[in-house]
Formats: sequence, C-alpha cells, structure tokens
Amino acid sequence: MIGARIRQLRTERGLTLAQLAAATGVSSGLISQVERDLADPSLETLRKIAKVLDLPLFSLFQEPDGEAVAVVRRGGRMVVKSPAGGISYTRVSPGHGRLEVLEGHLLPGGSSAAEPWTHPSEECVLVLRGRLVVEVAGAEHLLEAGDSCYFDSALPHRYLNPGDEPADFLIAATPPSY
Repeated sequence: MIGARIRQLRTERGLTLAQLAAATGVSSGLISQVERDLADPSLETLRKIAKVLDLPLFSLFQEPDGEAVAVVRRGGRMVVKSPAGGISYTRVSPGHGRLEVLEGHLLPGGSSAAEPWTHPSEECVLVLRGRLVVEVAGAEHLLEAGDSCYFDSALPHRYLNPGDEPADFLIAATPPSY
C-alpha cells in the first residue's frame, strides 16, 4: 500500500525516481524497491520522503475519506518501526480526519529520533507503562505511567526511554503531521 502511495505522490509532483532519491539522500534502488513493495522503509527513510514530498509522514499511509464512525481492529492497525531507535508506532485512529492517535513502544535506551525534529501540529503524549522523557525545545520532562505532556510540535522534540524496561504510550496529534 505505501509503495503505490509514494509512487502516486511522486508522480503527481512531477518528480522522477532519481530526483526523489537525490533530494532524500536515499538510493534510487531503495526507493524503487519501496515503490514496488519489495522493501519496508525505515521510519527515518519515510520521514525523508515525506519531507521532500512536503507532506506529514502519516499521510503516506492515509486512507480514503471514511465513514463518520470508524472501528480500527488491533490486528488491522498500520505499524511503522525504526529498528535503529528501538521505536515503533501503531496507528490507533483510522487514518483520515483531523486527529491522529498513535500507540508508541520504545525500547530501553531508545529514542524516537536521533535529533529533535518539528512538524506543524499540537501533540499530547500519555505514558501507559514505563518511563518516558519528552524533550521539547531542549528541556527534558520525565513522565511515568499515568503522566501526560502537551506541547506545540513546531518546537523541536523527541521521546527518549531512560529506563530499563520498554515504555508504552499514546500520542494524539492534530492535525496529523508525523
């Protein structure tokens, strides 16, 4: 699904595969494999592609406009993983609309990104299990199970797990712009 969506967005913008590869710093071969669903891109690769296409990351997974009521079954959730940072996200919301809800899982010592990054939305994170540091504009906020943190995502931010057990958390972002 994601490969066809990337190809569609790339061609709509008049970009060749080689141009997208050069702009992202990702090889043409990898982008070709992703577009043909022969390779699963990392979270970092998807962020680079989304940035060049001038789109929020999760819009690469956007579903067509749906019904007024949508049920998302646990087994049918979209998953994005980043093995390098030890983080994975599953989309709890249906993939359309003005609100994105994600369930995050961060391994001990892991981070959501190598460096803090920005995107145009508002974000609220709720820790379900473990400990999570929310780094926003250089300030670190330690959260434990049951704690939450709200911030403007236009500020540089990322999530870190300082503990020795995995951290599970929910993120609500509006508008969707990961």
